[in-house]
Amino acid sequence: MRYLTAGETHGPQLTAIIEGFPSNVTIDFEEVNFQLARRQKGYGRGRRMQIEKDTANIVGGVRHGKTTGAPIALVVENNDWKHWTSVMNIEPIEGNDETKRRVNRPRPGHADLNGGLKYNQKDLRNILERSSARETTMRVATGAVARQLLSAFGIKVASQVIRIGEVEVKRQELPIDELIRITEESPLRVVDKEAEAQMIAAIDAAKEEGDTLGGIVECVIEGVPVGLGSHVQWDRKLDGRIAQAVLSIQAFKGCEIGIGFEAAKLRGSKVHDEIMYNEEQGFYRASNRAGGFEGGMTTGEPIVVRGVMKPISTLYKALQSVDIDTKEAFTAQVERSDTCAVAAAGVIMENIVAWEVANAFLDKFGGDSLEEIRNNYNSFLAQVKSY
Repeated sequence: MRYLTAGETHGPQLTAIIEGFPSNVTIDFEEVNFQLARRQKGYGRGRRMQIEKDTANIVGGVRHGKTTGAPIALVVENNDWKHWTSVMNIEPIEGNDETKRRVNRPRPGHADLNGGLKYNQKDLRNILERSSARETTMRVATGAVARQLLSAFGIKVASQVIRIGEVEVKRQELPIDELIRITEESPLRVVDKEAEAQMIAAIDAAKEEGDTLGGIVECVIEGVPVGLGSHVQWDRKLDGRIAQAVLSIQAFKGCEIGIGFEAAKLRGSKVHDEIMYNEEQGFYRASNRAGGFEGGMTTGEPIVVRGVMKPISTLYKALQSVDIDTKEAFTAQVERSDTCAVAAAGVIMENIVAWEVANAFLDKFGGDSLEEIRNNYNSFLAQVKSY
């Protein structure tokens, strides 16, 4: 299973095509759009969230509410396109740099300069329009489709913000349904109300100073069977594939699974999960410090992944840069920006991780229809139970 996305942040639409999705999976269209709406929420978001109310239209691969096995095509129209029809038109336009909204001052922390040099573009708008985090709209949409396959097998996905700036939540072990309920009611997707108030104050202070804040988000996937991924080749290790996917999210600079970097400080007896067995559960782990993985394969315990999002690169307190025309120092050009998008990043990460798990699920229990996959899945569970 794979997908491709296309489109620019101020273009007419964003598009995604999913290939290899099985037939006969019921698609809840409201659930796809619910995930897109979640992506646009969160305290600290900018004015664009008031302009765009994203709705995905499925224009291929689904008939009468179920997938057909054909490629699934999704489209999200950009409501702001009406203000950019001339600037972003595919036809040549006349006018000066101001008319064309040409960008010649690269912003530190963005793809502007690297992309301009790589693709030999003298208008950096050709880079920023595609490298923008607006692209994650379609990755959330594809993840929203993938997680409907997972839900057919009782697999649930959740996320929470565990840090913004210098404020960190007090950790709580919650059932996944409770985690979902609490975070959906929180403007920052946190379970600790005291920390939430401190985070809001920190975001307000950063906005007042023209600055931005990053943080850490945690994704949990529960109900995953043992054996997704593989130890036999490096690129089949599911934890590695998840880490790569997380780091592909705009502004993400780190990923850890389970206790992650904390393991470097501990002795082995405090890191590894002891193996247990009883007739009802079969094999299970006494703890889950490994975050649901051993040897690149799922253990049957919940998958726990954390991602680090840096502060958003576009600052109203502009940083120093260099004009690509004159080569003179200048303050970086400002595009519309958020102060903090960590809460939204958690939603993006949920759907991106869900896609990787769904892909590994199909690798393991492959089939062209939901019924064939379910037969393979049930057969494997019976094999594991009799082991």
